[in-house]
Amino acid sequence: MEHSLSLIIPCFNEWKNVEILTEKIANILEKSEFKEGFELLFVSDWPAEEFANLLKNIEKQYSFVKVILFPSNKGYWFSIMEGIKAAKWEYIGRTHADLQTDPKDVFKAFEIIKNKWYPKNIYVKWIRKNRPLFDQIFSFWMGIFESIYLKTRLYEINAQPNILHRDSFKKWINPPHDFSFDLYALYMTKQMWLKLSRFDVLFPARIHGQSNWNTWFKAKRKFIKRTIKFSAKLKKSLHS
Repeated sequence: MEHSLSLIIPCFNEWKNVEILTEKIANILEKSEFKEGFELLFVSDWPAEEFANLLKNIEKQYSFVKVILFPSNKGYWFSIMEGIKAAKWEYIGRTHADLQTDPKDVFKAFEIIKNKWYPKNIYVKWIRKNRPLFDQIFSFWMGIFESIYLKTRLYEINAQPNILHRDSFKKWINPPHDFSFDLYALYMTKQMWLKLSRFDVLFPARIHGQSNWNTWFKAKRKFIKRTIKFSAKLKKSLHS
């Protein structure tokens, strides 16, 4: 179906978030044209039994929801790639389940894509606003480092949500299943000469739950070390 969207949301233990998020999307769909051309894919790697049952109940309640569970413990990014493979519609988007991104922004972006002269050539990636100062500084210097290291202008690398035409995913070569995924996706956007569209979105504090990594300085320092390691691996794979 032309101008249809599959939205992938990886989740692990967002008990309260997934129910609220699904209800919000259902309310949006009631007032939009996406009733026949939209699916919400919850992908979860090694979820607790109770959480898996919650997702399955949501799937039974809402016709646009599809749940994909992996008893493999291969990680967050593996779940995203499996969600991309399972997506059935023309455009594929992804975002978080933490309610820091308003689902209205996803549909707003898709409306903008549809109105472009050549929408297949568009990659939408947000710019997060209203974030803590330290997080802004962290993202800024991460962008500076990656831009110099990979010789391509890159910024707000981990911003959500993202929307891309499914044909673009087919051109990816061995995408990583680790924290360099967003870096790889943004880098490939530049290499494929896609038009990058950026929009400001508010990024408020979490309503429920807590980040598994973005908690304190020691965790961020660990993330920086991993980022450098993944960047070196990515650069080697891209130029080998």
